[in-house]
Amino acid sequence: MYLGYNTNGLAHHDLFDAVELLAEIGYRGVAITIDHGVLAPGDERTPLQLRRLRRLLDRHGMRSVIETGARFLLDPRQKHEPTLVSVDPHCRARRIDFYRHAIRCAAELASDCVSLWSGALRDGASDDVAWARLVEGLGRVLRDAAAANVVIAFEPEPGMFVDSMTRFESLLARVDEPNLRLTLDIGHLHCQGETPIAGQIHRWALRLANVHLEDMRQGIHEHLMFGEGEIEFPPVLHALADVSYGGGVHVELSRHSHEGPIAAQRAYDFLRPHLPLRSGRAKP
Repeated sequence: MYLGYNTNGLAHHDLFDAVELLAEIGYRGVAITIDHGVLAPGDERTPLQLRRLRRLLDRHGMRSVIETGARFLLDPRQKHEPTLVSVDPHCRARRIDFYRHAIRCAAELASDCVSLWSGALRDGASDDVAWARLVEGLGRVLRDAAAANVVIAFEPEPGMFVDSMTRFESLLARVDEPNLRLTLDIGHLHCQGETPIAGQIHRWALRLANVHLEDMRQGIHEHLMFGEGEIEFPPVLHALADVSYGGGVHVELSRHSHEGPIAAQRAYDFLRPHLPLRSGRAKP
């Protein structure tokens, strides 16, 4: 496994400055959250950014994943909208087009995966209707990703239609393709009482493609600096090693951009002694 950091925790930094900073600290990977000015769809700068970023990652021997959870990229008024479960099919199509862009970025960068989620159900539709929307849209995304040889890592997210590992299991009963994998957020497991966390890691080991890491308190979905929540991290990291997980463990401190360099260093100093790291770009 390798230790990485999500650029949503360095939102006030230039993308390339952020990667250089993370490399200097010792991170071996970066989770790139597509956002305004960062590989944005329709931005004429994006093709050049991709070429420059590929060279930079290669130079530092860093791996990457593509993250798609920017808050107001597609809609300046509604956080995370539109989604794969939005009521308007034209809005769902906009989300699918965005995921196609993310897939192209991942292919260009040879990223480990594209990480995504279901979105929140806001119109009170029945479960059957919501599942139909999600399965149809996700199926299209998976087909496009397969054609580009890109893995899709689905993240259960508190407050969204697929919010837990139980709901993720329900998703797999409806759509399951070889390139559909899992983004496992350790804080989310603790927040929602899906414990023991080591047990979840062992159960889903063969599906894991991406791991998010932060501290958290039970029942409160707030990403905290390590040591400020309730999670015991050595057993979590040992479990990932036990299952021979070979992907990225990405620190996700999206509310710490105001102190990004300090937060990135503190997280690294906390985690590094407990994590058997592997360098290089070889995929798991």
